[in-house]
Amino acid sequence: MKIHLIIAFFVLSLFNISYAQTENTATRIAWDTWGVPHITADTIEDLFFAQGWAQMHNHANLILELYGSSRGKASEYWGKTKLENDILIHTLGFEDLADKWEREQNPETKVIYKSFVEGLNAYAKAHPEALDEKNKIVLPITTKDLNMHLMYVVFTRFIGGNDLGRVQRWPDMGSNAYAIAPKRSASGNAMLVQNPHLPWWREFLFFESHLNLKGKNMYGSTLVGLPGIAIGFNEHLGWSHTNNTIDNADTYELEVKDNGYVLDGEVKAFEKTKRTIKIKQEDGSLVEKEIPVLRTVHGPVVNQKDGKVLALRMVGQDRPELVLQWWKMINSSNFDEFETALKMAQIPFWNVMYADKSGGIFYLFNGLVPKRNEDSWSYWDRIIPGGKSADIWTAVHDYADLPKVKDPVNGWLQNANDPPWTSTIPMALDPNDYPGYMSPQNMGFRPQRAARMLMEDESITFDELVDYKLSTRLEFADRILDDLFLAVEASGSEKAKEAKIVLENWDREADADSKGMLLFYNWAKKFNVRKKSNYTEPWSMDKPNTTPDGLADQNVAVQLLAEAALEVESKFGRLDIPWGDYYRIHYNGKDLPANGIDGSMGVFRVAWPEGNDENNMFVGGGDSWVGIIEFGEAVKAKVLLSYGNATQKDSPHNGDQLELFSKKEMRDAWFTKEAVKAHTTKMEVRTENGFDEKNQE
Repeated sequence: MKIHLIIAFFVLSLFNISYAQTENTATRIAWDTWGVPHITADTIEDLFFAQGWAQMHNHANLILELYGSSRGKASEYWGKTKLENDILIHTLGFEDLADKWEREQNPETKVIYKSFVEGLNAYAKAHPEALDEKNKIVLPITTKDLNMHLMYVVFTRFIGGNDLGRVQRWPDMGSNAYAIAPKRSASGNAMLVQNPHLPWWREFLFFESHLNLKGKNMYGSTLVGLPGIAIGFNEHLGWSHTNNTIDNADTYELEVKDNGYVLDGEVKAFEKTKRTIKIKQEDGSLVEKEIPVLRTVHGPVVNQKDGKVLALRMVGQDRPELVLQWWKMINSSNFDEFETALKMAQIPFWNVMYADKSGGIFYLFNGLVPKRNEDSWSYWDRIIPGGKSADIWTAVHDYADLPKVKDPVNGWLQNANDPPWTSTIPMALDPNDYPGYMSPQNMGFRPQRAARMLMEDESITFDELVDYKLSTRLEFADRILDDLFLAVEASGSEKAKEAKIVLENWDREADADSKGMLLFYNWAKKFNVRKKSNYTEPWSMDKPNTTPDGLADQNVAVQLLAEAALEVESKFGRLDIPWGDYYRIHYNGKDLPANGIDGSMGVFRVAWPEGNDENNMFVGGGDSWVGIIEFGEAVKAKVLLSYGNATQKDSPHNGDQLELFSKKEMRDAWFTKEAVKAHTTKMEVRTENGFDEKNQE
């Protein structure tokens, strides 16, 4: 009996040793109740393979559609409706540029890309049932596809978005960010708010993940289809990005003459090539279309009309290490390491807002700013006429030249897509210390609201910071209603006076139950918030957060209010209809009351409209990823990914966080080993061909 017990004990000991070794060394994905993968690995290869697998698990069909489109073959795969996009990709030369990037990229980047793509393909091979038949043609995905998709997003949606006319359809595409220093924090810990605003579809969707490499915790989000973490935090520090007021793409209008274009008064030949695009027909056959591609010394020709061409020049095409820079940022343990990563200058766009455990806060007007010959913002913020070689920039400003603020005396930093000058109030940066083309001078109602909330609170708690982030109070309403009420009282309009009573009782917020928001919104659209001539006192750099103000034409303002009231009353039968009855969230079959609106009226909780029917307007984008982090002894974080962490049709996480969005609530980020274990619903362990749930702990 004793011998049997000794043998049993020995076997059990071997099992426990083997189990412990598996627990410590095996690459694992712990899936939590919100569909967030918590990935643990000992090598970069295993970590990014797992992240690729996890992204395909949640977004398989979306990723294939995105990669197929960014490859420039969408019309070949899915028909002629995709042709315009394919032509753009070939015109901009992404295919050749991707080959160049692949040759030049750092070995570590190549490992990240290769591992991530292998994870994508492995999931597709293991789970063909997850893929729509029409999307399987995109497989296999390659590292070149990853580079081309990164180029497509960065160059056509951000850097060249305005010039290409692709961003203009969204009214408030941008972001909010806060960094709070210990002197303004009730806990004495630095705090950070991450809050990008993007459309709720396709290449703009975020993917949330938690990475643990050899015990180092990294948490955050990146756009679907990209590896790593682009907005994130670890135990030591964190950062966010916001769209910055940077002009790093220029469109040149050139005269066509003698089959060439005019430069400095002389005819210069186009650089001509051809590309062949296959277009899928309704019967499944393919028709080939040959497209000419023209280039000038300025850049590729993106439009031709009436004897002239438009050529586009963009920064960043010589910077292939954007993903590697993000990887260095999330692996930093202190500001010096983080700034070393920033100095790589591979991220051509987006402000950086930073906070850390030591109490440091930092703002950087990040990006590649061309060194230009004309020292004027207005000169470059347009289509550049004529063909002067002097207007063709070739170099960009170094990191040292960029506006930045570290540990300001006021104890906080903000950016809500305003220029760098108003990152603090009073201002710590003087635009006269920088070239005129660096950034414009303005401060809209949303950044004014952002600054006001911080200025009015000397000791900010974590919960208060959450409330500020979710605030739907309209800075424009606070600014203008006193003037509007005086104008109404001086008028003889009974309908305007009736509307005034509703607005006086309104809470000046865009919450779902706010009664008066619909009336005010209807009036504000008619009034045109952005029109400078509507105000008696225009916006001023001397009073950046309290102007514009006053009604330039009181009679018109009152007339517009009466018209707005009549429209609302005739449509809904009363003036005080709750905002959420009209403004709705329609997403993946869900129908929920919305809150917020586009930021033009000074709402910090951005949810802009895209689409409507006879009785309702619907949210189309805005608050996407939201992270609120306090860097104490242990990291405390609340997060929300508004639309959920998956797009697969059968995923329970496709839209599962929208109820929290509708209620203005957030959820805990499960960052510690204990928290992850307590909320794990499924464990996958790395096998030879991918991941196997059967081997779960």
